[in-house]
Amino acid sequence: MNETVRKCVIIGSGPAGLTSAIYTARANMSPLVIAGLIPGGQLMLTTTVENFPGFPEGVDGPELMMKMREQSEKFGTEFVDEDVSSVDVSSYPYRVIVGDKEFLTYTIIIATGASAKWLDIPSEERFKGHGVSSCATCDGAFFKGKNVIVAGGGDVAMEDGIFLTKFANKVTVVHRRDRLRASKVLEERAFKNEKMNFIWNSVIDEILGDNKVRSVKLKNVLTGVVTEIPCDGVFIAIGHKPNTEIFHDKIDLDEKGYIKVHENVKTSREGIFACGDVTDPRYRQAITAAGSGCMAALMVEHYLEEKEL
Repeated sequence: MNETVRKCVIIGSGPAGLTSAIYTARANMSPLVIAGLIPGGQLMLTTTVENFPGFPEGVDGPELMMKMREQSEKFGTEFVDEDVSSVDVSSYPYRVIVGDKEFLTYTIIIATGASAKWLDIPSEERFKGHGVSSCATCDGAFFKGKNVIVAGGGDVAMEDGIFLTKFANKVTVVHRRDRLRASKVLEERAFKNEKMNFIWNSVIDEILGDNKVRSVKLKNVLTGVVTEIPCDGVFIAIGHKPNTEIFHDKIDLDEKGYIKVHENVKTSREGIFACGDVTDPRYRQAITAAGSGCMAALMVEHYLEEKEL
């Protein structure tokens, strides 16, 4: 066990975690980032990112994450590319356990993000970033004049579908039930949108194509009949799951598992801050995550100064 008490340990290495690393490192806190076995967050699953400021020609998601990591390392951030096993908040300083290693720290920034819920079919994995997406706001502009499928029937699916009609020629919502789960306001907007149509009681059985999506096979859940319809893209909109399993009973979470924060980034436990998608079920954008990562870092700096640590 390393008995050195660190000023800040950051859990997560997406836009929120890396931004907080840049800020805490530049403030001479020598932060430690527990980046995870698969570092980089949701942007590692995307190709061109066109809505992150400063890149007029766009930038590949993994490239953006690598640049942010390099920037934080330049200022002295240390990285451990492993998953956190558990967090011990029963005594202070806190303990972050990573396999057989333990790190003592005065503050923790939680930036573990949220994972999109997927259909879990083999062809979905094959086309991620090549016609299959979980972020309409990120990737919708790539489908101008195209026909796309949206899988889901809740608020997220309707919001994504309505947004996609700004670009796509046609948006087909595929839902496993015979009615939507979305709010009535969103339902009415979707039904009134001439570019949207609906296929009920159906699920996506397979996604077909060569180097990009060409069509989907839909299975009717009542009859078992499988039909194939052409499309250029598939948006999975069945929700997100915050990555907060290790924080249950440690800090306050809402009914969906997102971390509750006040003053933007403060959690229910002193010295522990949270930022990015792990606190944000609404926006889920790289730029909002990065902004909250900045806030968390500044709050850590203020906290340490107050405590004279």
